[in-house]
Amino acid sequence: MDEINHPPVSQSDAHKPDAADATPVIRCRHLSKRYTQGPQQVDVLLDVNLEVYPGECIAVVGSSGSGKTTLLNMLGGLDMPSGGQIEVAGCDLASMNDRDRASLRNRYLGFVYQFHHLLGEFSALENVAMPLLIGGSSTKVASGRAAELLSRVGLSHRLTHKPSELSGGERQRVAIARALVSAPRCVLMDEPTGNLDHRTAQGIHELMRSLNQQLDTSFVVVTHDERFAATLDRMLVLSNGCLQAVNA
Repeated sequence: MDEINHPPVSQSDAHKPDAADATPVIRCRHLSKRYTQGPQQVDVLLDVNLEVYPGECIAVVGSSGSGKTTLLNMLGGLDMPSGGQIEVAGCDLASMNDRDRASLRNRYLGFVYQFHHLLGEFSALENVAMPLLIGGSSTKVASGRAAELLSRVGLSHRLTHKPSELSGGERQRVAIARALVSAPRCVLMDEPTGNLDHRTAQGIHELMRSLNQQLDTSFVVVTHDERFAATLDRMLVLSNGCLQAVNA
């Protein structure tokens, strides 16, 4: 696959990375989302602006039903906005067809959900290798990279185990390895520890921060855990359709 050129993008006043000329991995401008329910129209997002820079860890918090998952899905090109613009790696998602958006996601983004969504009939190694195989990598290359990522998340001894043979925390570690296997610019995480006990969740949080520092991958994490959110680079709150900074 040819390398995608990234045009220069101007900085916003909201947040500046250390490198003055850094280009956002994800950028959205005046984002809105409206659903029609019978005769009623429900505005979920209103004029949302956000830039995610290389190596940033950003938390998005808010009450249930505030639109956090909707926002995450749109940042990943899984859902399209009613208005506004989203760029991933400098590419305008609205100008792309479904196939090109899927290719862009496979190349630049990783996803981790509250439920791990692993394929039960495949081993941990096969689950993690899947995005690379879909992207056209050889089995040898994909398996080698998958084994490397599983080792990074402390599961080198679980390569051949299927999801049913793993604990909840181990399954989520496999899901994180799968999200990182393509060396994405940014990983989008939707309540990644919502179904885990406190101790296991703490381990996943520490792992995420460690991988962020090692790989310089950006993370956008939707979470209800405000204590964890406060430890990240930025915490944003989504309320009444608007996204606001809690700390800079």
